[in-house]
Formats: sequence, C-alpha cells, structure tokens
Amino acid sequence: MSAITKLNVSAVRNIVDIGMQPSLLVNLLYGNNGSGKTSILESIHMLATGRSFRSVKIDPLIQKGAEQSVLYLELADGQHIGLSRSRRKGHTLKLQGLKQNNWEEVARLLPVQVLDSTAFLLLEGSPRARRQFLDWGVFHVEPSFVANWRASRKCLANRNLLLKRSSLDEQQLSAWDTELCSYANLVDFARREYFESFAPMLQKTLRSLGGRAMPDLAFTYYRGWGEDEELEQVLTNTLQADLKYGVSQHGPQRADVRIKIDRSNAVELLSRGQQKLVVCAMKIAQGILLSEAAGSRCIFLVDDLPAELDKENRTAVFSAIQDLGGQVFLTSVDRQDCWGEGGKTATFHVEHGTIST
Repeated sequence: MSAITKLNVSAVRNIVDIGMQPSLLVNLLYGNNGSGKTSILESIHMLATGRSFRSVKIDPLIQKGAEQSVLYLELADGQHIGLSRSRRKGHTLKLQGLKQNNWEEVARLLPVQVLDSTAFLLLEGSPRARRQFLDWGVFHVEPSFVANWRASRKCLANRNLLLKRSSLDEQQLSAWDTELCSYANLVDFARREYFESFAPMLQKTLRSLGGRAMPDLAFTYYRGWGEDEELEQVLTNTLQADLKYGVSQHGPQRADVRIKIDRSNAVELLSRGQQKLVVCAMKIAQGILLSEAAGSRCIFLVDDLPAELDKENRTAVFSAIQDLGGQVFLTSVDRQDCWGEGGKTATFHVEHGTIST
C-alpha cells in the first residue's frame, strides 16, 4: 500500500533529525514560515523520485555543516526505503536493504503528486513540464513504457552527436533514425492511449471542482511531429535544419499537452484562481486514473495550498483528494484545520527544524 507509516529525516535544510509516524489519511504540518514544513515534503519527494520539487540543485538540500542527508521511510505493507545524499559521494538508494541502480521500483511504490505554487508551470511553463506530467501517468499504468522511453532517449542522444560532427556519417545516421522511429512510435502509442483516458477524466474532474465557467477549455496531445506524417520521413525532410542547429527538431522529445481556449493558450485567458483549479484537476485526474488502472493511490504533497485558492475552491479540491482515499501531507502556517469540514487530520507542529504532535 502506498502509505507512509514511519518517516525519519536527518540533515535536510534546517532539519537536524526528526521522526514521525503519519496518519494513513491526512497529515497537517503547521508552523511559521522557514520552520521546516516544506523540507519534510521535499524529503518524501526525494525518496520517491531522487530530486526536490523546489530546486534542481542537491547541495543546498544538505544541511549546512553536514556531509550528508539521510532519509528513511516505512510503508503500510512493511516495505522500507532509505536514501543517503552526500556532497562528495553522490547518493545511495536502498529498497528492503538492497541497493538500487535507479528509482524505477521505488517510484512505483511511492506515486507522489505535488500541489504547490510551482504547479502553475503546467500551464505557463515549457512543454517539458507538461511532457513530464504526462509521462508520470504513463509510467504508472504502462510497465513497458520506461524501457521504450529510455531507448528513445539513447537514440536521440546518438543522433544529436552525429548532427554536431563536422562530417556527417550518413550510414550511422540512417541506422539511428530507424532505431529512433521504432521506439518513438512505441512511446507515442503509450502516451496517446493514456491521454485518451486522461482527457475525459480531466474534464469530469474539472467540472466537479467548479470549473463549469470554463466550457471552452480544450486539452490535446501533440506527439512531437505531425499527425499525418511518418517520423522517418519528417527526419529526412528536416535534416538540414537539424544539422544547422545540431539537435533533432522533431520526435517524442517534443511532445506536449496543449491547453487552449479557442486558439489561445489557456494561461493567457484564465485568472490565477482558474489556473490553479485547472492544475489541481490535472493532478487529481491522474490520481483517479492511477487508482483505476494500477490499484494504487497517490500520496499528495500539498504545500501551502490555502494561499493559492479561495475557501470554496479549496474545499472542493480537498474533498476531491479525500475521496481518492490516499495519504495527504499538507502544510499551513496555522494549526486550524484547513482540510475542510469532516476531515480527520493528524497534526504535527514544526518549529526550527523539529517536530512534535
């Protein structure tokens, strides 16, 4: 079961050493700004994915003066995960005491979704943010996806190396193009199949959150090259442009989820509150699909959401997350239960990097 029953955090930002036994449902972390609330959410996210949701840099996460951060958690089904992050020696990830070469197995055990101010990037950010969002969903429902995705990335890397050379080896390029097209079609098929379930679920979720005032909002999947074109022919037709820039202009690495109202990008027309509601609906819809397809439940990390939504929308979002039946970690400045009426919430006070119930 994807629910944390024990969490230990050592030397992450201003946290010296804390331990907590979370509720399987809702956990409210409250305290002043800078007390360490978000660092606890970061720690869970690092265990699940290997990275922070706040920063791409690892070094600032390790407490000043410490050589490494150490994280550990236990799940309701008895499995346990440990991670050490060192300034000089990189990281060591263990599942059931066995060292892991990557995060694939751990990520499947800990499907985390983050709702915070940076979630706006799904609307206003680059296609990369939306592509990563889409791939998160595909990864959790299609076991073969990650292998095909990695193979396509390898093909692209080798193709781009050839494009950068002063003299083009056409025979090698042709071989990598053939390989790339094979894996690109598999990646595209998995993404498309997932999106065909995701798009209607997203619209349904958005309506349930009160998004009826956005009836013209459209979500479409773009695979990275034209719908009526074969990638192999596209790569041939655009070779000169690829050589000019030294990088492949088309392929699965250019995929996107386009969010529009009529012909305009939705972010240009929606209010900030409406944008947040759309983003919340996207995350919740993925949680629903995960539950339906994989029989698992998301762990939601909700960082200061009350500052982003008015009371009515906040209640609707919290109610939708609660209906999923998964575990939630929620941060707030006040102890007042902002989860909404009827929410059974375990509270933890965070102050100067320490925690108490």
